[in-house]
Amino acid sequence: MEMKKRLTLELRNKKPGEVKELVLDNCRSDDGKIVGLSSDFENLEFLSMINVNLLSISNLPKLNKLRKLELSDNRISGGLEVLAERTPNLTHLNLSGNKIKDINTLEPLKKLPNLHSLDLFNCEVTMLINYRESVFTLLPQLTYLDGFDADEQEAPDSDPEADGDGLEDEYENGEEGEEEEDDDEEDDLDEEVIDEEDDEDDDLEGEEEEDGVDDEEEDEEEDGEDEEDDEADDDLPRGEKRKRNLEDEGEEDPEDEEDDEDD
Repeated sequence: MEMKKRLTLELRNKKPGEVKELVLDNCRSDDGKIVGLSSDFENLEFLSMINVNLLSISNLPKLNKLRKLELSDNRISGGLEVLAERTPNLTHLNLSGNKIKDINTLEPLKKLPNLHSLDLFNCEVTMLINYRESVFTLLPQLTYLDGFDADEQEAPDSDPEADGDGLEDEYENGEEGEEEEDDDEEDDLDEEVIDEEDDEDDDLEGEEEEDGVDDEEEDEEEDGEDEEDDEADDDLPRGEKRKRNLEDEGEEDPEDEEDDEDD
């Protein structure tokens, strides 16, 4: 994809002045030069043009707020004075994998007072004797060269200000917020399920209590019927009462037996 077309896609309907980070990696530059980028990107802080076949950065526009510039894996061999003129506040510069051969090629970087990190991995200049000592001497404002300071102490993984990590943190916080919302929803669902189970248990207990009440009522009704029968028996004459009791027990009245014998 051509650099100009890629630049249009990366804007995503934003105005150039609203863009703080711009990544144009792996696109195709015309004649090895920067195309489409202008000083309208006045608030640009991070610019990445990795592997775009750049031969020169002479077309780099004035970007006063630019702090980090990624130019690795291109074919740049010089012309670094443009950086001092157009990116005066640069703090990080990555020229790894370019055609930098001599220490003197880096001399224009002396005019970048805020430059404290420089990467030259896989450049021929790194093969020179006393390469590191020479670069730190030439550029005393440097803190890190190829990821290590003058005492061979490794640099932190990233610089929050230069890398624009604030935007990444905001995005990550947004994801965490969504995850927390999802967790809250799951908790609410769990509570609803528990409440439903409790309601079911209460319903079962209620039914059992009702059954118990019904059984008690039935028992009371039966007892009442028995008492009524007893009262009815009490009202009968003594003979009739005895006869009825014998009938209930399945026995015959002796008087009836005598009558049968007389017959």
